[in-house]
Amino acid sequence: MAHTILVTGAAGFLGSHLCDVLLAEGNTVLGVDNLSTGSTANVDHLKGEARFSLIEKDICQPFDPGPVDYVFNMASPASPVDYARLGIETLLVGSAGTINTLEIAKRYGAGYLHASTSECYGDPEMHPQVETYWGNVNPIGPRSVYDEAKRFSEAATMAYHRYHGVRTHLVRIFNTYGPRLQANDGRVISNLMMQALRGQPLSIYGDGSQTRSFCYVSDLIDGIVRLSKSDEVMPVNIGNPEEWTILECAEEVRAVTGSKDPITFKPLPQDDPLRRRPDITRAKTLLGWQPKIRLREGLERSLDYFRSCLVTADTAESTPL
Repeated sequence: MAHTILVTGAAGFLGSHLCDVLLAEGNTVLGVDNLSTGSTANVDHLKGEARFSLIEKDICQPFDPGPVDYVFNMASPASPVDYARLGIETLLVGSAGTINTLEIAKRYGAGYLHASTSECYGDPEMHPQVETYWGNVNPIGPRSVYDEAKRFSEAATMAYHRYHGVRTHLVRIFNTYGPRLQANDGRVISNLMMQALRGQPLSIYGDGSQTRSFCYVSDLIDGIVRLSKSDEVMPVNIGNPEEWTILECAEEVRAVTGSKDPITFKPLPQDDPLRRRPDITRAKTLLGWQPKIRLREGLERSLDYFRSCLVTADTAESTPL
């Protein structure tokens, strides 16, 4: 049965891909985004779709979209570059924005999914990370505006479930990449891909031994949609458990792009996690979900997109004011 679904952060990387899947299922999607980090270019292909609308709005201010059947709260700056620039805004969207969207779900008896993050685990002392681990987070460090906003959002989501009976879901998202990822957002894949395509040295922060687990966007969205249709209330990790050192990731990027440029090493940012790998036992058991696309294939699928970003950026730089 088709539903009316509210998606916040709809013009963002993950939000826009989620809108595509929800529309393909026959739903009507109301997208909301203040465009602080999202881009209308991510949803331009939906302009002719009668069942989709995008409203430019800041969810930190209370609003009423009208009756909806489900709310996906995907709104938040998510890259180190963005939440370093928008620290206060990140805290606000994770607190006031989350409360406002939970109020909508409560008002209309709608289901609710909050997009949380593996950053709730901080620089983990448990490896791989399981959902019962409480984390090792610096609450006053430079990353805390993002980490603590997401941790508050989880607490708020569980409170609305416990006190108001809202049917809630919590997904903890691990590193995700693919088309529509911001080319200049400071994340590993986008940095390395753009440097390789520009013929620049590939930057590694630290000695490159720190690890990440990279999930291709279509796999991630599949897991999120499955979780939204389940009865599971507690957090569920969605990510690819295949663990790569940053150096290994750089070599994969070089192989896909044909780059022969050297690797350079730079200081590791404060509180940057040294290890990141999800335990996805709960996702497998509860949702029948596991990722299908390995890193090399995902990078190949993303190559044309990053090439288009390179053309767009170079054109902008060469256009006189």
